[in-house]
Amino acid sequence: MERETLSFMKVWLSVIASLCYCYAIGRKVPQGTKRLICFLPIICLFLFLPLNLSSPHLGGVTGFFIAWLANFKLLLFAFGKGPLTSYLSFPLFIAVSCFPIKVQQNPSPKSQPNGDGRKKSNQNGQNLNKEGPLNYALKGILLAILVRIYDYSEYMHPKLILLLYAFHIYFLLELILAISATLVRALLGLELEPQFNEPYLATSLQDFWGKRWNLMVTSILRPTVYEPTLKIASKIIGRKWAPLPAVFSTFLVSAVMHELIFYYLGRLRPNWEITWFFLIHGFCLTLEIALKKAIAGKLRFPWVVSGPLTTAFVMSTGCWLFFPQFTRCKIDERAFEEYAALGAFLKNFWPECLGISSF
Repeated sequence: MERETLSFMKVWLSVIASLCYCYAIGRKVPQGTKRLICFLPIICLFLFLPLNLSSPHLGGVTGFFIAWLANFKLLLFAFGKGPLTSYLSFPLFIAVSCFPIKVQQNPSPKSQPNGDGRKKSNQNGQNLNKEGPLNYALKGILLAILVRIYDYSEYMHPKLILLLYAFHIYFLLELILAISATLVRALLGLELEPQFNEPYLATSLQDFWGKRWNLMVTSILRPTVYEPTLKIASKIIGRKWAPLPAVFSTFLVSAVMHELIFYYLGRLRPNWEITWFFLIHGFCLTLEIALKKAIAGKLRFPWVVSGPLTTAFVMSTGCWLFFPQFTRCKIDERAFEEYAALGAFLKNFWPECLGISSF
């Protein structure tokens, strides 16, 4: 584990050094093809760096942060677009490049607390209610309970284990993103957009993928894939139906990037089940949008119907195609080994700390 930690530090020192270069290039080289050519070595390096890590947690997080999000931000920055174009200070450039965060720009009066002092909304009326420390502490406790439950996995049905993986991934991903956002918020004093928006309350696939689940990915896929495809498709099939190929293309790119992340995690040749998961969701979401346009709001299902149907579809397709990849790549076994090592470290660490404090 010490060797992995050392590798992790070397990787992130390389990331920061590379971003220093990108920051300098962004100030000296005009946007366009020349700046893109200057960024290409860094983009290739960011694709390679996660291969130096074997830990499912450290390697997975690093792959997600730099091979996907940072690379897409740099591609946008090369052409004067995306979140990096608005930030001139060096620390802010590094933070926004490295972490899955989005700075809230020019908050309107609607983004301030309402009468009860709890809820927030953005300009589109989307709920931006910040989940406080108590909420994240509860999810951390639930995650710890899940880890303990896995000790009895031999007595559980395989489908139940896959269902537990779904909750595990949600809790872990939200905690990782929340911790990174909290660090940036504390160091730079920024107001950040939320990473999740209660995905279990989704009323449709469009609502789930576009407004609730992992909003950082949504915000980076929109300008890199969706909007360029929408612009091209509008010239061919018209503005009304252009969102259909744009949505499907977005899910295709997301599928490729997820396959890459799982390769970092397991180092196995993909069996393309993850790709099929996203293609099925892309097709169904495209069909959903087409039906909404066809009926023009004449028919709407109540939440008690659409909500459970959406959740059931996401969970069933996930248990069929997505979550089994964690077992196939033995990510679950290696993750549990890391939890055990962390538990042993904390067990030895706290008594030493108490002894020092008591002294």
